[in-house]
Amino acid sequence: MKVSEVMTAQVVTATPRSTIRDVARTMAEIETGAVPVTDDGKVVGLITDRDIVLRVVAEGMGLDTPVAEVMTEGVETCAEDDNVADATAKMGGKQIRRLVVLNESGRLAGILSLGDVAQEYGAKQVGRTLEEISENSPATH
Repeated sequence: MKVSEVMTAQVVTATPRSTIRDVARTMAEIETGAVPVTDDGKVVGLITDRDIVLRVVAEGMGLDTPVAEVMTEGVETCAEDDNVADATAKMGGKQIRRLVVLNESGRLAGILSLGDVAQEYGAKQVGRTLEEISENSPATH
């Protein structure tokens, strides 16, 4: 099964200049914990609810702080034509819960989360991946 068959394709994005307040509101409205950050159509980072807590709230930064100051850079990606099993193996190996999915042009096509995999691919695969993610190292996103 291909990633494009199970990923979330309708993804709201932020820009590096978006504020933490705006991104937090977006997260609340669409019930997500991660928003890709794009600049001129290219993915340059990912802002997560965890980033907001650990890098904004815990450090006393303001809600008008630009996303670029706190986003996770060097985001792990996969291609929309990749096999779901390979993508989940990457998630497990990197100890992350979501991958940004890129199209042939290197532009955002969607996000693949453990929830997407669970709904379409099966609980057994999610269980194995979650075990790998939960091993002794902290997650990045």
